[in-house]
Amino acid sequence: MGAKAVRPGEGFGVFLLAANLFLLLATYYLLKTVREVLILSAGGAELKTYAAAGQAVLLLAAVPLYGWLASRWDRARLVTTVTLFFATHLVLFAAGNRLGVTIDVPFYLWLGIFNVVIVAQFWAFASDVYTESKGRRLFPIVGIGSSLGALVGAGLSATLLASLGTSRVILLAAMLLAVCAATSWVIHRHTRVALGAQAGPRPAAATAPIRGPGGFQLVFSDRYLLLVAVFVMLLNVVNTGGEFLLSKFVVAEAAKFAGPAAGAADATREFIGSFYARYFTWVGVVGLLGQLFLVSRLFRRIGVAGALFVTPVIALGGYALLAVVPLFGVLAATKLFENAADYSIQNTARHALFLSMGRDVKYKASQAIETFFWRAGDLLQAGLVFLGALLAFGVREYALLFAGVAAVWLVVVTLVAREHSRRALGPVPQPPARATARLRVDYAYRERLGTPVVANKAA
Repeated sequence: MGAKAVRPGEGFGVFLLAANLFLLLATYYLLKTVREVLILSAGGAELKTYAAAGQAVLLLAAVPLYGWLASRWDRARLVTTVTLFFATHLVLFAAGNRLGVTIDVPFYLWLGIFNVVIVAQFWAFASDVYTESKGRRLFPIVGIGSSLGALVGAGLSATLLASLGTSRVILLAAMLLAVCAATSWVIHRHTRVALGAQAGPRPAAATAPIRGPGGFQLVFSDRYLLLVAVFVMLLNVVNTGGEFLLSKFVVAEAAKFAGPAAGAADATREFIGSFYARYFTWVGVVGLLGQLFLVSRLFRRIGVAGALFVTPVIALGGYALLAVVPLFGVLAATKLFENAADYSIQNTARHALFLSMGRDVKYKASQAIETFFWRAGDLLQAGLVFLGALLAFGVREYALLFAGVAAVWLVVVTLVAREHSRRALGPVPQPPARATARLRVDYAYRERLGTPVVANKAA
């Protein structure tokens, strides 16, 4: 797959982007296991859901701030500074945890914002580096870094937590982010040199600060971007809804495993950490296989828009089955394949939607969509969970609810795919102004004479 898609002169840049994404996702999955241990052992699945909703509120301030920075800083300064900014937070979290400060909810809120901001920034950077045609060829290869990073991060998380402890794992993640910042700077320099050696936009113009409207204004003024935003929001409602159900099962199983004996809290943490480490590892394995063998083939056969349908179809079928057979194994299998498809096929296709857009959309609108609207899905899902708690929903009722949301998600995906295809065709060519004027004059003259008008001969 990769050898055919990568052309001479593209290998170094593709490798650096894939390596950068590998480090970002490995970092996130190390921290994700830490997060699950902290939040679930502190307050259970409900606290996890309500804490996630708080991220949407924080992003109301973060998105305009990011747009403000993008309007004033060039590409290299924006990407590297934001990455290092998050790395410094990890040092503070590690110190706080070492000193016995309770960091469970603050860390959960922070990680949710870090994940969406840093990943959205990476894909904006990647789509800024490549043209649309190159992106369609090379994004599936770059995405391998995501799947490998998720697999390695999840696979090492349990071992590292057991041998290093929570604080040292958080510090390790901070160091990995520093490497990501340095890699981004190298990619920026490499692409500036490549851009300066060929015809096209001047390097300074292609990497300069981005003036103009903010991310929210861009989204709400464009029907296509608004549809993509709703699509992303519903994607996360379904995804986090399933994660909520899975968390409920895991907490119940951990309580059985720990029992009422002394040291039950430590046993609960051990069970939760072990389960999620294995679960994320399997998601990573299946996601990597999908990235290696399915994504590029799907792009070639059904296009970027067609690939968007895969994950909602899996989710709809899985939750419908769970409503009929409400067993832990059914839910675990559904979430495994849903997440694997999401992190490989869906993730690559979703970010490829922005390849043909301007730099303002890539950095500002995509940041609003991938952060605020993504977390707005958390907020909506939290509302659904709260409603379900009031109505005493069980697994079957929640499964039916999320199957219904998945059906609505499929409808929105259809609208996004149609709009994407329409825009890909471009505007309908118009005849030259002089030919149009001749047609009008000839039409008027023949009309006065009573002569039939044949439009295709008039010009």
